[in-house]
Amino acid sequence: MNLPNKLTLLRVIMIPFFVWFILTDSLGDASRYAALAIFIVASLTDLLDGKIARKYNLVTNFGKFMDPLADKLLVCSALICLIQTGQLPAWYVIVIISREFIISGFRLIASDNGIVIAASYWGKFKTTSQMILIVLLILNIPALSLVTQIFYWAALILTVVSLADYIRKNFQVLSQGGF
Repeated sequence: MNLPNKLTLLRVIMIPFFVWFILTDSLGDASRYAALAIFIVASLTDLLDGKIARKYNLVTNFGKFMDPLADKLLVCSALICLIQTGQLPAWYVIVIISREFIISGFRLIASDNGIVIAASYWGKFKTTSQMILIVLLILNIPALSLVTQIFYWAALILTVVSLADYIRKNFQVLSQGGF
């Protein structure tokens, strides 16, 4: 178990604590800030584990599988919680989660055919914009409402664009999968 994989596991372990603090007022008003701190630290582990893995040649099959899964769990958990807090509409989150299921399906088909599909820049931009949106929504600062709206639409657009790009670049995977 190398350091990048430990960081990925740490991100997964942090998710229930994030969910607890964002959905409860166990610390009063500080619960929201605890959730924010946990989300930011978890998001930074995503950046850090990849950099360390590439720099020190610590890329593993476990990391290739768990890192994107940990990202999806973190972001989707946060988005679902933000439905419950009334800050996001369900349709918005359904679009984002649907994209994740479609990409996961592509990856499974590719894996069955011995193909590893790397993340694209569009996907990285999508994840970053979603994480920034989540931070802005948790902060809920009225003076940042325009910035929050920009990231709201940017995250949604990048979700759709990254899906279209992914399908375009990897459409041959479907034909190899017997479709």
